[in-house]
Amino acid sequence: MDESRSRLSLRRPVAFALGGVALSLALASTADALTWFGRSELSGTAYVIDGDTIEIDGKHVRLEGIDAPETAQVCRRANGRDWSCGRAAADALAELVGARRVTCREEGTDKYDRVLGICSVDGVDISAELVRRGYAWAFVKYSDRYVKEEAEAKAAAAGIWQGEAEPAWIYRQNRWKVAEGDAPQGCAIKGNITANGRIYHMPWSPWYGRVKVAPTRGERWFCSEAEAQEAGWRSVGLR
Repeated sequence: MDESRSRLSLRRPVAFALGGVALSLALASTADALTWFGRSELSGTAYVIDGDTIEIDGKHVRLEGIDAPETAQVCRRANGRDWSCGRAAADALAELVGARRVTCREEGTDKYDRVLGICSVDGVDISAELVRRGYAWAFVKYSDRYVKEEAEAKAAAAGIWQGEAEPAWIYRQNRWKVAEGDAPQGCAIKGNITANGRIYHMPWSPWYGRVKVAPTRGERWFCSEAEAQEAGWRSVGLR
């Protein structure tokens, strides 16, 4: 859900002459890695991290071309009442993937080494469906792939379009500015040690305000998500 994504190791399709095309298939433990015209494909059971991120076989896959409300984010309905749009987006994604096999075509990686993927289940483009239902914005800063679905959602006043909703990238930016003012050296990511291991919380995490960093217990602050991951900590996610 981060707007500052630099596309590293981007895989582009390779042009082949007409004729036979070689298709190579390599099996991973619980997911398949498939190379097709220079693109990799990842498939398997998906676990929801947040409204636009899933995990397959231990790999975090950021749904390419969209940006969903953060889990802790609240939006407003047309009648002026608040609703938990971030949680609703994550629930909608969970409903779409269920226990079915999810297939993602890799579009490269972001600066946090997460796979950028166009993912589908039963032939349905997951990102397109989330945008169409009003649970995500078309992330036009990086892609115009889902602008048509966004227009449909706006016209239907679906989800985030039924009232006021702060775009997720602005929400993150504002939450980071507030958090870094109180964090040591502006490093606003909280590293917490729990029974589930070493977990880090971004300033927009729903549990961020309740987490206390205790250096005497080995807990620490991080300046970037990449730094936290390199140190062996993982995102809190929804699990």
